[in-house]
Amino acid sequence: MEKIAIVGSGLIGRAWAISFARAGYEISLYDRVAGAAEKAITFAREMAAPLESEGLLEGQSADDLAARIKPVGSLEEALEGAIHVQENTPEDVAVKQKVFAELDAVAAPEAVLASSTSAILPSQFTEHLKGRARCLVMHPINPPYLVPAVEIVPAPWTDPAATEKTRQLAVASGQAPIMMKRELDGFVMNRLQGALLEEAFRLVADGYASVEDVDVGIREGLALRWSFMGPFETIDLNAPGGVEDYCERYQQLYSRLLGSMQRRVDWTGAVLQTVVKERRAQLAAADLPERQQWRDRRLMALAVHKRKAAKEIGS
Repeated sequence: MEKIAIVGSGLIGRAWAISFARAGYEISLYDRVAGAAEKAITFAREMAAPLESEGLLEGQSADDLAARIKPVGSLEEALEGAIHVQENTPEDVAVKQKVFAELDAVAAPEAVLASSTSAILPSQFTEHLKGRARCLVMHPINPPYLVPAVEIVPAPWTDPAATEKTRQLAVASGQAPIMMKRELDGFVMNRLQGALLEEAFRLVADGYASVEDVDVGIREGLALRWSFMGPFETIDLNAPGGVEDYCERYQQLYSRLLGSMQRRVDWTGAVLQTVVKERRAQLAAADLPERQQWRDRRLMALAVHKRKAAKEIGS
């Protein structure tokens, strides 16, 4: 079995461990916080059981998956023999710079060094590294063992061979890679999500809709199509003559809306009180952990459905 090193075993690190282990890789899990790696393995064992029951372990058992994830006591031990290193440390440029300098000094020359950062450009923490050509961002949509999309973002100096190796690893691990041509603040996912959230906050702040009404619009509307189609395919199928016809029909509508969509609402301002009040009326703060488990079980059910539908209807 080929080996992958996971550096940092928090929320994202432990999720990556499950995803890579499910694909058959041996996982070496390292965290500088004592006991953190062991807690991550406990989580992996707990999560593996429902994944197995839903048929999402590719015919393996929960024990098979858990046996591939091993905690180690040093960075050197974690990186020894690893073909890929997935870093999951805090979202802090200085921390990333320090960690990547250590990774570059210790990891085998052929190993790709990937960061899970959701916001920091790879050029900001790899520029001065001797092995900067093998460094990039591999940002998952959490949790990656249930949400396949992953952003692969090169720095200006990243070797295309490293990018391709990472793409192949993502596909082999059941992920759906988004291959960015060059780095950009926010990458793809946070830019798309940010545009939607900006409008959601505006609608609530200006008194046009409640928090729940906005959620209904996505949950019971747009997301039903978006769960198996992207926005370009959606509009391609929403006009008799395809995407060109759609643009001819509706460009003026969206052009008219754009002006009123340019004003920012401060998410931490008065609107936050409204959002918190309405969300806590829907779900008490104490019930958040239970609802998060519900979310993951719903994601499992959706993954099962999408696999079944792809086989029976086509993808």
